[in-house]
Amino acid sequence: MQRDIIFRLALLATFLALFVVVLGAFVRLSDAGLGCPDWPGCYGHVDVPKSIEEVERANAVYPDRPVEAHKAWKEMIHRYFAGTLGLLIFSLAWLSFRNRHRPGQQFKIPLLLVVVVIFQALLGMWTVTIKLNPTIVMSHLLGGLTTMSLLWWVTLRQGHLFEVGFDKEVLKKLKVPALIGLLLVIFQIMLGGWTSANYAALHCSNTILTCQGHVIPPLDFKEAFTLWRGTELNFEGGVLDNTARVTIHFMHRIMAIITFIYLFWLSLTILLQQKYKSLKPVAVALLVIVLAQVTLGISNVVFMLPLPVAVAHNAGAAILLLSMVTLNSVVRPGEENGDS
Repeated sequence: MQRDIIFRLALLATFLALFVVVLGAFVRLSDAGLGCPDWPGCYGHVDVPKSIEEVERANAVYPDRPVEAHKAWKEMIHRYFAGTLGLLIFSLAWLSFRNRHRPGQQFKIPLLLVVVVIFQALLGMWTVTIKLNPTIVMSHLLGGLTTMSLLWWVTLRQGHLFEVGFDKEVLKKLKVPALIGLLLVIFQIMLGGWTSANYAALHCSNTILTCQGHVIPPLDFKEAFTLWRGTELNFEGGVLDNTARVTIHFMHRIMAIITFIYLFWLSLTILLQQKYKSLKPVAVALLVIVLAQVTLGISNVVFMLPLPVAVAHNAGAAILLLSMVTLNSVVRPGEENGDS
């Protein structure tokens, strides 16, 4: 009974984490990341200032960031859901630790999740107080995706989901390819986060085969990938020059091609070999998600980053990551002592 409760809690937390990640992308892409200039409240309130007096006081305290209610509400709603997720993770960790002696009970990863979510809250605070520093924004995105992935791993193990009954020697052959695929997806997500955090998504727009009239545009890797530029600047809107932003966007494209080719090959390898027939549902899902994600990426370029498509592209990246976590879980059967 307790095991079922923990499984359902982990599953609920996973879906909520996915929602929080997508909602965070919506907040960022709608330029509401500084909708509330303080943390954890909003202009000193637990919600958004509403009355004329409250708005006037808030504007007096933050004259360079006057209240924009539509942006502030987006930011605060994201914080409410993130806070709820944190409470779910603390509950999951407590229940898991209390039942740690039961066979197959996950408890180390739920405890690790507590550490991750606390650090994630700090990154959320720094995102606001250090005014959208790209390294912190990207780290905050990765923290959210790490939280989601670890919750999904616990869910898979706790519920024995997608477990297949074939020879470990067969599974062993896919361990390295699956891990490489996971690492490629993580690196591509990092590049995507860096592209978004530096406002470089539109710097090779309207065309797929060229970038600002070049097959290989002028590049500046040093400027593009300088990770820390201090805490004094306001990074809203970006601070990099055109060449640096083009470099970031161009590398995101190149890595997208590499990742697509590899995941396409991996999916077909599983689908076409009879010995992997039990993995075919996972491979089909992976192939569909990859094709959808590439389509969304191309649409972002061609249609100049429409908000619904850009948010869907972020959601696709998260779902693609979950599919790779699933594949890696399947090819690494868990042990009965848990946390494997």
